[in-house]
Amino acid sequence: MKDVIRISTAGSVDDGKSTLIGRLLYETKSLKADQLQHIEEKSILSNKGYIDFSLVTDGLLTERRQGITIDVSYIYLQTEFGRYIIADSPGHVEYTRNMVTGSSTADAAIILLDAQKGVSEQTIRHIRIASLLGIPQLVFAINKMDLIDYNQDEFDRIRKDILDLHQPINGIFQERHFIPISALHGDNIVHESTNFSWYEGRVLIDIIEDLKTFHSPSDDAVLNVQYVLRPKDEWGTVHRGYAGKIACGRFTTGMNVTVSPGGMHSSVKRIEHLGEPVEIVNTDENVTLYLNDHIDISRGSVIVSNPHSLIPTTRINATICWMERACLEIGGKFWIQHGVTRILCIVSEVEGKMNLLTGEIQDVKRLEMNDLGRVQFQLGQQLLVRPFAENKSLGSFILINYLTNNTAGVGFVL
Repeated sequence: MKDVIRISTAGSVDDGKSTLIGRLLYETKSLKADQLQHIEEKSILSNKGYIDFSLVTDGLLTERRQGITIDVSYIYLQTEFGRYIIADSPGHVEYTRNMVTGSSTADAAIILLDAQKGVSEQTIRHIRIASLLGIPQLVFAINKMDLIDYNQDEFDRIRKDILDLHQPINGIFQERHFIPISALHGDNIVHESTNFSWYEGRVLIDIIEDLKTFHSPSDDAVLNVQYVLRPKDEWGTVHRGYAGKIACGRFTTGMNVTVSPGGMHSSVKRIEHLGEPVEIVNTDENVTLYLNDHIDISRGSVIVSNPHSLIPTTRINATICWMERACLEIGGKFWIQHGVTRILCIVSEVEGKMNLLTGEIQDVKRLEMNDLGRVQFQLGQQLLVRPFAENKSLGSFILINYLTNNTAGVGFVL
């Protein structure tokens, strides 16, 4: 079975994201009996006359009361052909930050549009954010086609508006799919609908099952050390092993490596994966490396193949999605969480705020909540990074308020 595929969803308020996901789970028989009973009972009490599938994902009490999505919900779906994690993100402008966090690791995004409204300002924001995050596969689902009598001309018009709007960003060209659906009635979700005699494409589940996982291409092998293990052998000798998740690349026994910070050199003596010795390990695998030399390595250290193209730096230029009510300003002090590494940093420059509708950078000196902007940081110690467009793992980080320990923002290295 292929790797787990992460899918984010985006759409304006009331476009039907939660209903679509609920319908998808229902049609694929992925709902548990108690879940189905719960939404059926709630639907009867609401006197809607149909099963309200949006109740599947709106888990917070506030969400159920207001009938909106506030937090990001993660739904697990498994079919005959693959496993999927679907992030249901809020559609409100004030929750843009939630969409960014829900989409930052996505292999694909389903962007929903209301067929009656067409392309809205929030649609433009979602398309631009998906492009900035480098999501390589986009599925544009034109929902509520039943409310416009399944009109092909309207679908074609919306499709053209998206194609005119959506251009590659930073040289990244995304694979695009367009599909007319009705989440409420189940048209083109799992089964072909007779209401779309003019549509010759695939149903949504077939498109989803054809999606692929994407790993950042890199010749560098990087392991972020999460734990230092000290197992004893049968003679009582202690061996130091360095456990963590491979951020990118491939490690093999005998490979020459460099440890950062410090720049010390060694080679791989032994590799363990799931408690068993192996010769080769790859990206995203959790492993333990044993080296031929005794080196001062601790949690937060980075083991990288040698030679490598990564250059340690104490300055970062990044796109920031700001999440706190207090503004981000020059001189602000934060923790940067990069993998398992946490170091202090200071905001040295706020270059501007991005207009998500036009893509232009506006000249401002502070970022407010939900703003995306370009910021420069001075770091307290060296860090190994890559531009986010080249490597998502090495190019992303979290900003933490060093006084409250709350997440203040997420960053993507330029």
